[in-house]
Amino acid sequence: MKRVIYLVLGCCLLYLDAAAYHIIGGEIYYKTIGMSADNLRYRYQITLKLYRDADFTCGDRQGCIDQFENPSVANVYSANGTRILNSVYLYITSVKPLIDTLKNPCLAPQAQHLEVAFYEATIELPPAVGGYYVSSQRCCRGEKLANIYDSEHEGSTYYTVIPGSETRPNNNSAYFNKDTAIVICNAMPFKVSYAAFDPDGDSLTYSLCSALTDGSGTSERNENTPPPYNTTVHYIPPYSGSNPMGGNPAISIDNQGMITCTPDRPGKYVVTVCVNEYDRVTKKFLGTHSKDILMTIFDCTTRITASIPSLLRNCSEDASFTIPMSNSSNAGFTSTYYWNFGDGTDTLTTSKTVFDHTFPDTGVFKVKMIVNPSLACTDSVTAEVRNYPGLKVDFSNTGFCKGDQVKFEDLSSYHYGDITSRKWTIDTIKFPAQTLGVMTYTFPMASVYSVTLDLSTSTQCEGSITKNIQIYAVNPFAGNDTILMKGKPFTMQGSGGEFYKWTPAYGLSDPNIANPMLNSNTDTTYHLQVSNAQGCIGYDSVSVKFYTGPDIYVPNAFSPNGDGVNDRFRFIPVGMISYKYFRIYNRWGQELYASTDFKTGWDGTIGGQPAPMDTYIWILDATDVNGKNIQQKGTVTLIR
Repeated sequence: MKRVIYLVLGCCLLYLDAAAYHIIGGEIYYKTIGMSADNLRYRYQITLKLYRDADFTCGDRQGCIDQFENPSVANVYSANGTRILNSVYLYITSVKPLIDTLKNPCLAPQAQHLEVAFYEATIELPPAVGGYYVSSQRCCRGEKLANIYDSEHEGSTYYTVIPGSETRPNNNSAYFNKDTAIVICNAMPFKVSYAAFDPDGDSLTYSLCSALTDGSGTSERNENTPPPYNTTVHYIPPYSGSNPMGGNPAISIDNQGMITCTPDRPGKYVVTVCVNEYDRVTKKFLGTHSKDILMTIFDCTTRITASIPSLLRNCSEDASFTIPMSNSSNAGFTSTYYWNFGDGTDTLTTSKTVFDHTFPDTGVFKVKMIVNPSLACTDSVTAEVRNYPGLKVDFSNTGFCKGDQVKFEDLSSYHYGDITSRKWTIDTIKFPAQTLGVMTYTFPMASVYSVTLDLSTSTQCEGSITKNIQIYAVNPFAGNDTILMKGKPFTMQGSGGEFYKWTPAYGLSDPNIANPMLNSNTDTTYHLQVSNAQGCIGYDSVSVKFYTGPDIYVPNAFSPNGDGVNDRFRFIPVGMISYKYFRIYNRWGQELYASTDFKTGWDGTIGGQPAPMDTYIWILDATDVNGKNIQQKGTVTLIR
């Protein structure tokens, strides 16, 4: 059981540690909200504010994090560093976005996007000499900060001091009540108020001070280091707490909390402001409050460049004279764009969003667009608009069958011009350009073909359309030529389509199906027409011969001379269902041929060489339809 408990606790701490990586600043303060029920302890509301870079999701070293940890941890110590309470868990009460965008027409449109989370908890403490420290510590800060060495492994400490019984234990601490994001441009002066608010109206003084690490001196998280808190982060020279970002003039803060600077190097800088609080009546020092915040210095310089497509053609199917105008200029967030359309009209736009302009007629128009007219950071560009709409591209085809001529007909039309050329492409076959609107093509096989029609016109508009055309085919097969025994029915073996027609119909049970039953004793050649729903037609034929049987007919001579007549010696079975052997021997008893394939037969060769003219002996063994074993033998004369 103990092992399980430790594992869960370890996982929780690991999550809190990992989630702290993206925290870029914060502060902690308190408010006295009354006394305990026994009137012996003050009740304090503790508020922790943490800031994160809302644009940070993944880093090289810190992984991917896009949310605040919840809860966060704080600890309470006496003035001599004794821990007073167990860890105080503060929970988020609200999260607010802080967003700023550089609104300068001459500079790059940079944006700063932060978030601030407010954590709260209530504690009770008796008044004590020296007061209390309330601190929240964590590792680590943001990645690649310009003024802190190895910043992703540098911790942070936020603390506040509750005055002791010798001064004012019911104090309300000062805090920074202005949470803003600000885009700061390198080499440009900026001014931002960092003034704090004190609910008691105490006197406040300001200074730039050093950011505090978590006190561990390592990259490990340490959230319970006792005071005093004087271990600062490792600044990269020449930066320091009083000079956290340089500048010319350098960064400074006045007694009203106003920060001014003209930065001289882009980057991300941790800036810490300390505010000293003095009792408004006695002028006694009550404590120091501080806040860390990340200031990002952007390189805002940019070259204002006007950019629109150099040529716009209105070749749309719609005969409207309206054309979408796009703008890809490099400009500032608040740049303006003046358009002169060359048709006696103009307009001023304030964004690069595509908009429509309707020209008065067809023709060629010279368009000019100016970025930031009347400003020093201006640029312009011209373009040509060719406005000849109304080109509709389409074609039809007649015929869908393999082996037939398929006709393609151009159905295109052009409202404000003439079609001057047509180019057809079937799959990868490109046909020469032509002016006629009709083309025919015979497809070699059934498949799906990509057919494209490309058009050229008298106005330089071009159009194209591609369609997938399904070509169909039938594969007519009437069966193999067949020898049948007289008086025995036979099923015809038609295939290859959807619809069938046998001719002549003599002896067939139904001449309009693929497999009619044949009852006949007359030698006949049957012709089969096969078709499908697309109108494709094909033909085949089969010869049917009838013999008395069961029997085996064997010729007594053959002439393998290549004239196509009696070139092979083969037997003709009638009413046989199986064959055991068919063998041929010469007069000395040497086997020359053996097979049961009566359709192929012997070609009159021995070992690939022509056999001599002679008389040869054959024997065969078969079984007829009645199950009777048939054995025959005889001679055959080879004639050349």
